[in-house]
Amino acid sequence: MAVNVNRKKNYNLILGGGLTGVIMLFILIGIFYTPYDPDAMNAADKFAGVSIRHLMGCDNFGRDVFSRVLEGSRTTWLVAAGTVFIGTFFGVILGALTGYYGGIVDEILMRVNDAVFAFPSILLALTFISISGSGRYQVVIALGIAFIPSFARIVRGEFIKCKNMDYVKNARLQGAGDFRIMFVHILPNTLTVLLSAVMIGFNNAVLAEAGMSFLGIGVQPPDASLGRMLAEAQSYLFRAPAYAVFPGVVIILMVLGFSLLGDGLKNE
Repeated sequence: MAVNVNRKKNYNLILGGGLTGVIMLFILIGIFYTPYDPDAMNAADKFAGVSIRHLMGCDNFGRDVFSRVLEGSRTTWLVAAGTVFIGTFFGVILGALTGYYGGIVDEILMRVNDAVFAFPSILLALTFISISGSGRYQVVIALGIAFIPSFARIVRGEFIKCKNMDYVKNARLQGAGDFRIMFVHILPNTLTVLLSAVMIGFNNAVLAEAGMSFLGIGVQPPDASLGRMLAEAQSYLFRAPAYAVFPGVVIILMVLGFSLLGDGLKNE
C-alpha cells in the first residue's frame, strides 16, 4: 500500500512539474518573441482561421491570437506571481509573529486575520478595486491583500508545532534572538508546507485573475490577459472557436500544473 501512495505522489510531482515547466517555457518565449505585435489590428485578417501565418488564427480585430496568448499568459502569470508574493511575504511575517509569541500578540493579530479571512478573497478584491479602480496593478494588490490570511494561518500552525522542538530550545540556550530563531531556524523547516501552499496560491490567483478580467474588472484593454481574451471571444464562439479554445487550454494547463505540483510537494 505504501508503494502505491509513493507512486501516486511522485506521479503528481513529476506531472505537475512537467506541465508547469512547459507553461514557463511558453511564457519565456513570449517575453523574447511574438510573431506579431499583440495589439496590431489588421482588417484583412479578421477572423482568419488557423494557418501557417497565424498558428491560432485571428480575432475580431484581425489580431494574431497566438501572439496575444503569449502576451496574455505572461500577464496572467505576472499577476499571479505578484499576488502570491504579497500574500506570502506578509502572511509569513504575520504567521511567524503570532505562532511564535502567542498570547496577546496572537489574539490581536489573529482576530484581525480571522475577520479578513471570513470574507471571500474575490469579494475583498472587488471592494478594493471599486475604490482604487481597475487595472493589472490594482488586481495584484487587491488579490495579494486577500491572500494574506490564508498564508498567515498556514505559517502560524507550523510555527506553533515547531517552536518547542529541541533544535529551537538549543538555539535559545546558545543565545539566539527571537527573530533569528523564527527566520533562520524555524522557517526553513516549514518550507515544504509553504511551497505547497504557494503552488496552490498560484492556482487560485490564476483563476481569480482570469475571472476578474473576464468580468471586465481586471486587466483592461488593450492589454492582453487570458481571462480578458475569453471575455472578448464569448460572442464569437461559433464563428472563431480558436479565439476561445487556446486561451482556455492555457488556463487549464496552468492551473492543473500548479495544482498537481502543490499536491506533490504537500506529500513529499
